[in-house]
Amino acid sequence: MQEQIDEFLDYVATERGYSENTLAAYRNDLGQFAEFLSDYSTQKKKEPPTEWNQIDKNHIVDYMLAMKERGYASSTVARKVAATKSFFHFLKEEGSVTDDPTLKLESPKVKKHLPKAISIEDVERLLAEPTKSDSAKGLRDTALLETLYATGLRVSEVVSLNIEDVDLETGTIYCIGKGDRERVVPVYDQAALTIDAYLKNGRPVLVRNSEEKALFLNHRGERLTRQGLWLIIKQYVDTVGIEGDVTPHTLRHSFATHMLHGGAKLRDVQKLLGHANISTTQVYTQVTQDHLREAYNVAHPRA
Repeated sequence: MQEQIDEFLDYVATERGYSENTLAAYRNDLGQFAEFLSDYSTQKKKEPPTEWNQIDKNHIVDYMLAMKERGYASSTVARKVAATKSFFHFLKEEGSVTDDPTLKLESPKVKKHLPKAISIEDVERLLAEPTKSDSAKGLRDTALLETLYATGLRVSEVVSLNIEDVDLETGTIYCIGKGDRERVVPVYDQAALTIDAYLKNGRPVLVRNSEEKALFLNHRGERLTRQGLWLIIKQYVDTVGIEGDVTPHTLRHSFATHMLHGGAKLRDVQKLLGHANISTTQVYTQVTQDHLREAYNVAHPRA
């Protein structure tokens, strides 16, 4: 049975071009499902299945129930079920199974959580904190935070930036987002100035290898990682004293929310964020409405 899983992983890697992260998730999810089938058979005092053709809808439903009993989030269960569906669809196409047990299986409903944004005042406090140091690290962090908030780039997109992706003359940054979709985003003047200062006085101190192309470097002179970026944000959030869970992605959410609040068109924000579907961007209109409602209630407590 593992052989079919390996064939599926090879298929989505070579034919569908899935990323390493997606492949790792599929490998983990399908491996867990196979392990469940083995343990499940033992509990039922049955011989473990030796072919995927032996799996029916009841096996998968019991798998979903087992995950819920273990406290898995509905979003996690939905992802693992989606992986199982894709796998059985592949098996059916390949002729390895005669029936697809997931065909009429409904995935668990996932409650959509509105993205969290922080106020403009908190953003300003956060952006101002690293400017208190003129060290290479301070210059890097100032440029990093300004870039995150000025562009709304995803964390993965920011850490993937190379020096050549930044054009300070035109005030733009080129990036490749999800699905290898390319886009060019504008950078406001203040952010461009901080990037320029970092390139001139900060990055030369951090870099160890003259051939290093990464824009943002860590203390070892290597490309900053997603984890490293998260720790930088956490440090400044704690120092400034912003309450709540603030992550690098929070600045992306705040960028979108503040843009819409300022009168930007939904289509324009969609392009800046790199969303394939405008429905994804529409979530931020709800966030903006909630912020306006909160502000109104503060100003009109008796209304």
